[in-house]
Amino acid sequence: MGARVSVLEDRHIELGATMADWNDMSVAWTYATSNDEEHAAVREKAGLLDLSALKKAHVKGPDAEAAVDYLLPRDMTKLEPGRAVYSTILNEKGGIDDDAIVYRLGQDHFLIVYGTGECEAAMNKAVAGRNANWNLDDDMHCLSLQGPVAVDFLNQYSELDVHALKYFGQAETKLFGMNCLLARTGYTGERGYDIFASADVAGDIWDQILDKGTSLGIKPFSFVCLNTVRIEAGLLFYPFDMNTEHTPWEAGLGWSVAIDKSADYIGKAEVLDRRGKENTNFVGIIANHDAAIGEPIAGGEVVLCNDKSVGVVTASLFSNRLNKSMALAQIEPSCAPVGTDVQVKGADKTVTGKISALPFYDPKKLRPRGLA
Repeated sequence: MGARVSVLEDRHIELGATMADWNDMSVAWTYATSNDEEHAAVREKAGLLDLSALKKAHVKGPDAEAAVDYLLPRDMTKLEPGRAVYSTILNEKGGIDDDAIVYRLGQDHFLIVYGTGECEAAMNKAVAGRNANWNLDDDMHCLSLQGPVAVDFLNQYSELDVHALKYFGQAETKLFGMNCLLARTGYTGERGYDIFASADVAGDIWDQILDKGTSLGIKPFSFVCLNTVRIEAGLLFYPFDMNTEHTPWEAGLGWSVAIDKSADYIGKAEVLDRRGKENTNFVGIIANHDAAIGEPIAGGEVVLCNDKSVGVVTASLFSNRLNKSMALAQIEPSCAPVGTDVQVKGADKTVTGKISALPFYDPKKLRPRGLA
């Protein structure tokens, strides 16, 4: 297993978890509960996830803003303390090397939360020659409470007015009397909150949430369930749905590039030059599902349009809640318009389907914003 360790690992095992390595940390891949149970908790009540395997880095110093502004294609001078933003991280060819959520904790202090890409190499470039530095913080753990009851529940046990915390807002507070950073962020398509806390209290916060929240329907959920809800919500997972070869335009993340940003950043000239020259588009596919053949899409299949190979499935799911077989894919732009007929060709079967708008679940994205 991974060299990094979550203080919650023993708790996961007690819950019947099958552990697997992700991002150099052992994570709860499944629990003894079914994926459908966990899925229902996230959508109807709330699910609790240990996301400590995400890496957390602090960028500090008088030039921290300049460093982070060079790191990212978004205009970081506009990000105020107490706010957060999602961004891609580019390479010198304008491709995506990683993605991250960046929390501005102070004028000269940023927290960057990222996964398995090349964020660290990019941060080295960003701080070079600047009065700023970055350091990895493995003591900081991340618990994610996602679902409609999360806001009322956390508000009951926090010193913060959680209802007043805006989408992508964050603030230091006490939860169950313990210090943490509470952020209204997540990766499920629900209104949810990420709780960043030091290792000495993260386990206690986990225990308190389950002790006081189980009667409200709050359940731990696994990485398999996380993959289920994020596919429904059309959220990308690096490096599967996007990678170093894709530009933000090809990943459907063009909004993460500030077109009018005057300052330089990694890959600026190249990514702007590649705008409008997309070789692929990130799309959703709804497949015609025949229960007799089981789950018709497993992932990795070739996508055909007019009998021509035009792309590949990057992730797939049969959602029992939506009663749909759905997939995420990268395909040629000519076949990307919603409603286009396609075929998904695997090793042992081929199914028909149509290009679908994203996300599959909550298409107007109202739930994370608290509007539904």
